[in-house]
Parts: sequence; C-alpha cells; structure tokens
Amino acid sequence: MCVPGCQEAVLSRLSRRGFFKGTGMAAAAGAAAAVMPAAAARASEPRSFSRVVDLTHTMGEDFPTFGGGRNLEFETVTRLDRDGYTMYRWLLVEHTGTHMDAPLHFADGVRSADEIPAEDLVLPLVVVDIAGRAEDDADAQLTPDDLAAWEAAHGPIPDGACVAMHSGWQRHLGTDRFRNADDGGTLHFPGFHAEAAAFLMESRDVRGIAVDTMSLDYGRSADFAVHYSWLPSNRWGLEAVANLADVPASGATIVTGAPKVRGATGGPTRLIALV
Repeated sequence: MCVPGCQEAVLSRLSRRGFFKGTGMAAAAGAAAAVMPAAAARASEPRSFSRVVDLTHTMGEDFPTFGGGRNLEFETVTRLDRDGYTMYRWLLVEHTGTHMDAPLHFADGVRSADEIPAEDLVLPLVVVDIAGRAEDDADAQLTPDDLAAWEAAHGPIPDGACVAMHSGWQRHLGTDRFRNADDGGTLHFPGFHAEAAAFLMESRDVRGIAVDTMSLDYGRSADFAVHYSWLPSNRWGLEAVANLADVPASGATIVTGAPKVRGATGGPTRLIALV
C-alpha cells in the first residue's frame, strides 16, 4: 500500500515535458515505487505528453438520455442583478451526459463513486476502433476478436488500463439517431460484448471500460450482461465519452474527474486524455 501522500507526490511531477527529469527526481521516483503496489507504481514511470484532449460532452437539459426523459433541470437561486452573484440549483440524475458508472450502480457492497481510489482514475488509455463496423450495423459490439486485433497491432493491453470503445457514434449526437429507438422502443447503438468484458476481467488487469454511446451494453441488450458482470467486480465504466477519434489507439493517459459524492452510484465526469 502506498504510504499517505506518496501517490500525490509522484503525480505532482507531471509536466508537459515529462515526469521525473533529472537524476534526483528519478531516484525519488524509485524510492516511492518501492512502497507502491503495481498500479500506483505505473504513475512513477517516465512519461510525457504534448497535448490535452477533452473527452467530455457539454451537458445541457436537452442531452439525450437512456430513458428518453430529461435528466437535468436548472433553477435560479440567486441573480447577479438582484443578489450580487449568480447561482443555480441543479436537479440532476446521476447518469447524465458524459458520466461514470460506479460499481454500486449495479451491485450492493461494492464501491460508490467517492470510494474509487484516486490511483485507479489516472490510467493508460486503450482505444479500440469499431467505427467501420458500427457504421453499417447499429447493433455492433466490441468483441474478444477486436481486443485480440488491438493487441496484435499494439502489444498487450497495459496493466491497469481503461479500455474504450470508439464506435464513431458521436457523429449522431444532436439527432434522434444517437438514442436510436425503433418503433417498439428498443434502442440500437454499439456497446461491449459480455465476452469481451469477461476477457478483460479474467485475462487482463483492466480497471475501467468506456464507450462513446449511452450504455456499456449495446442498446438492444435485454439483460445488461456487461453492467451486471463488470460493475460488481469493483470496476467502473464511462458512458457518452467524447472525441475518441482525437486520441491514438495506444499511448495516451486518461484522467477521470469522477464525482466525489458520498454514496453516489456515478455522476457527470470531466474526462481528459494526455497525449
């Protein structure tokens, strides 16, 4: 277990030109790594980034929702012209916009959003592109074969990664196609296949999965098999992720600004990728 403050000290050395420049910092990083678990030690490995990509959609009252209703409303509490400052009250459903699904969303006795360790929120980002298939098939799913193809091209999925599905579905945002309900009310959009989630749980050390659609499961799922297997394992998910086309398939780091609200099952999340 990392001693109190060591992880923060390591992460504080992040800069656009790299981590741990100079032999003194490298030695300090080595000393810190000696008391860290493997996941935390990854944060001390030399890294650099040259740009920041916002993976977060702007959320408004009209942002599409899984159930089709409105999940966000504003009420004016104070006004600048009347009270000297402006402030709103939000009526918000946790799972709105770009947001996190915490383990507690689909299980009891597991972590709520505020209980997810900070070191599990800054992770290597793996982007698996199924956009070509999803363009022809709204019900496409990310499968173990897609993961095998990614590893054949880029090497093993890094330990402690977040694996994101890039289906290109963002192009439909602002239209009915993003939710894509048929006449019977069944939704049609891509998601993870349950076998892919099982592979990542059983054969790889993956902490989170992410999608650019409204659900970890594909839209027409009737059993939410991915939610019911992935989240109870104390792993988390991200839904309605933006701009995955702007990050590489491998090599980026995702920084997950998860809500720290006691007992939350998830919540709107500011995501950035360091590339």
